[in-house]
Amino acid sequence: MIKQSTFVTFMAAAGIALLGAQAAHADIVKIDGSSTVYPITEAVAEEFQKSKKNAIKVTVGISGTGGGFKKFCRGETDFSNASRPITAKEMEDCKAAGVSYIEMPVAYDALTVVVNPQNSFVTSLSVAELRKLWEPQAQGKITTWRDLNPAWPPQKIKLYAPGADSGTFEYFTEVVVGTAKSSRADATTAEDHAVLVQGIAADKDALGYVALDYYVENQQKLKAVAIGDGKEAALPTIANIRSGGYQPLSRPIFLYVSEKSIEKPAVRQFVDFSMKNAARVVEEVNYLPLPPRARRPLPQCRQRPPPQ
Repeated sequence: MIKQSTFVTFMAAAGIALLGAQAAHADIVKIDGSSTVYPITEAVAEEFQKSKKNAIKVTVGISGTGGGFKKFCRGETDFSNASRPITAKEMEDCKAAGVSYIEMPVAYDALTVVVNPQNSFVTSLSVAELRKLWEPQAQGKITTWRDLNPAWPPQKIKLYAPGADSGTFEYFTEVVVGTAKSSRADATTAEDHAVLVQGIAADKDALGYVALDYYVENQQKLKAVAIGDGKEAALPTIANIRSGGYQPLSRPIFLYVSEKSIEKPAVRQFVDFSMKNAARVVEEVNYLPLPPRARRPLPQCRQRPPPQ
């Protein structure tokens, strides 16, 4: 005869084993890539998992746009978050590995140049001033606020920027410096924009750039800088982004899905859920929804061919 305590222990162990087996066989959707797109896909993933009563698990990583594409083109993920379009080299890597994909624009973002709220003198910057500060030859030369503007104090500037695998870094350097990934190398970097927010919030002489959502969610810790490109400087408000007044730091952001992965029911369900709910979620997490004409149904999305 089995003692009651032994029986209870046995049943508990059996229950844990059963749950473990169920978890091991649960459908998993894997997403990685851009820290900028992360808040959107993470929010959609949370709602999707609740709607499926956690029968499908969605993992969302932050390897940066470039790091995400490396995993995606190796077939390690189902989706790749991207804050810039896929490059010709990445297209070729995917093609060589037999990974076909569909590109889906999901929202507009605005790179937001921010300083610490204690900074009272920097309220606007021109693109020329940003270039002067961030170009490679600025390292060791433009080190204080006064170096950037003679009217400003001589304190040393502490720079913060996304890491080299970040699409935000690539986009910023391309439109500001003139060459993608061309930048001074003495900034504090991180793929996760939340880490940049922490650094800038803790340093009164900090300046950096982050995705719009990270600024909106941390307005008590950061101060946005108006940006001008030959016109009156503008802040990254929805009205300015929509009208085209916030240039050149407004841009679309993307989600790439593997065509092979779409054959999996769990991935297809996640795509369908995203198509139905993304516009609402995009607004909830402080991005600008695409116009209806740009929200293409999945069958009409196509892989962009590599440039000839």
